[in-house]
Amino acid sequence: MTPERCAAIMDRAYVQMRPWSAQDIADTLAAKHSLILSQDQGFVIAQIVADECEILAIATDPGAQRKGLASSLLTKLITVAKQQGVTRILLEVALQNAPARSFYAAKGFAPIGTRSGYYTLRDGTKDDAMLLSMAIA
Repeated sequence: MTPERCAAIMDRAYVQMRPWSAQDIADTLAAKHSLILSQDQGFVIAQIVADECEILAIATDPGAQRKGLASSLLTKLITVAKQQGVTRILLEVALQNAPARSFYAAKGFAPIGTRSGYYTLRDGTKDDAMLLSMAIA
């Protein structure tokens, strides 16, 4: 999936948050430890360093939401992470994003902290991020 396609999906999926640009995505994917897993209407971008994996972005086109695509992408990421010796997956989620927080809680992620003013919303205001973690075998 191209950075342009990812940016278009993020623009539709990230209703309140400011989405990444295609250049932001391209720059992230050019980093040494970055990876992208994608299907036709969604993707996950992560970084694996040593025994940790950080989910940087996950997005599903609104028309494909609540159909298991994000779950499938997360399952694939966990498989790849395990193969590379990862023992923990981390991510941040906006406090205002209750559906995403519920999704991650159902998948076994637990809150471990907060980052004040981490996210910039489309209207220019800030939202705190909840830092989540999940141990994997």
